[in-house]
Amino acid sequence: MQLVFSDAQYWEDFLPLTFTRPVAEMRCGILTFSERWQKILENTEISYFTENYLQQKFKNPEEKESLFLVTNFLPTENVIQQIKDLKQGEALVYEDELVAAKINMKDFSLHQIEKMTDIKEELIFFKKPTDLFTYNDKAINFDFELVTKGRKSQELSSTNGFLGDKKDLFIEEGAQIEFSTLNTKTGKIYIGKNAEVMEGCNLRGPISLGEESKFNLGAKIYGATTIGPHCKVGGEVSNIIIFGYSSKGHDGFLGNSVVGEWCNFGADTNSSNLKNNYGHVKLWNYRTKTFEDTGLQFAGLIMGDHSKTAINTQLNTGTIVGVASNIFKEGFPPNLIENFSWGGFKDDERFKLDKAYEVAEKAMARRKVPLTDDDKAILKHIFDTY
Repeated sequence: MQLVFSDAQYWEDFLPLTFTRPVAEMRCGILTFSERWQKILENTEISYFTENYLQQKFKNPEEKESLFLVTNFLPTENVIQQIKDLKQGEALVYEDELVAAKINMKDFSLHQIEKMTDIKEELIFFKKPTDLFTYNDKAINFDFELVTKGRKSQELSSTNGFLGDKKDLFIEEGAQIEFSTLNTKTGKIYIGKNAEVMEGCNLRGPISLGEESKFNLGAKIYGATTIGPHCKVGGEVSNIIIFGYSSKGHDGFLGNSVVGEWCNFGADTNSSNLKNNYGHVKLWNYRTKTFEDTGLQFAGLIMGDHSKTAINTQLNTGTIVGVASNIFKEGFPPNLIENFSWGGFKDDERFKLDKAYEVAEKAMARRKVPLTDDDKAILKHIFDTY
């Protein structure tokens, strides 16, 4: 059965994170939404129903019987069973939004649906970027059980200090942790394959450190924090998500934030996550084209892929950074930094597209990942359109 991951309702709400990916490829908890559903449904035959310019990289659905699925929620056991039990022409609806349907993609139309069933249980639904860090503790707990069930953790080295219950710590094969402290009293800690926690780090769960990623010397990591694969993180972080392949390797604070892939933070970059007046934080909304009240007292940075900060960059509370932006000028940049900004301030010149390709190629080569023609086409579309 083909899984078709749809983001038709939510793609625009997650910008700038989704400029370069479908909603299903965002990370929250230990896994991406796509990875989570593949594990839940034990099915790796996947495709995407997303923006046209992304479909060259992210596979189009084949014209056959499929399970059409909105991925950005955490299901209960009962809802998982309801999804598995769907018959052709049946669908599940949550808060008036379709979340799953058994249909044939050959004649894709919601008119195929003959029976709709409302989900009565309350679900954790991710509808905007701040939801990713707000509910990240729930996602880490969900994924921890999904990923570790029936498996045995590697032993924690005796050089470390540990607080909590060992059942809430899972260390994958090849991971290294020495002379650090880990506290699972506040939440579970997952250390991915071949990851490294360098000496002097202090981890206070819930935390997920992805495959081949590192916490640098003396890092202070507060939960709920997710670091995706192939990242380097140092300094102090609290309740952040980094999708993968990004570096915040030096001192400086980052809290209540979501960062895409291939980003880099210069030494002593700091991002405020709390206003001086303790008021609610406003964030730019790409759909309404206005700054909207998040209802949150703590909200820091939302950064799209391939963006960079120079040393000593200071970011305001509630800052949105687009794709492939370079922030290096003196002073606090504005709360909205546009795609391909060269400097970070309003009306700055744009980062030339060919130079953006060049930087991306060099950054990705360090992780032995090529910048493909599909990647270039996506960046060009963003450059030309947004």
